[in-house]
Amino acid sequence: MYKALTRGISVTVMPRFMEEESLPDQGRYFFAYTVEIINGSMERVQIKTRYWRITDGRGRVQEVRGEGVVGKQPVLGPGESFSYTSGCPLETPDGTMVGHYVVETAAGERFEADIPAFSLDAPGGRRVVH
Repeated sequence: MYKALTRGISVTVMPRFMEEESLPDQGRYFFAYTVEIINGSMERVQIKTRYWRITDGRGRVQEVRGEGVVGKQPVLGPGESFSYTSGCPLETPDGTMVGHYVVETAAGERFEADIPAFSLDAPGGRRVVH
């Protein structure tokens, strides 16, 4: 489990290798990750956008930007949380992901909440977080 905390917004990520979705002999390795966002601040916030930097085992980088998370822009009151699961295909048995959410307060202020760097590792792969 990997965790980051920004201005009271806690982001925890739990990655896992999905053997049944992977075809190693064809260079396809699929990873799922579950994210939990907890609003530990004293104000209501909304997740507006996401940014991911995905690096495979050969050092190739892919950047992903988009609105919200899994098609939603959740609003979290103080103490509330939102969890979702998504996935990432790689051509290598290992890699890393890191990123941030753009969070907006009820007052309209925006800031970046860090998503912790986490490792994607197929069994037998190396474990490296950059």
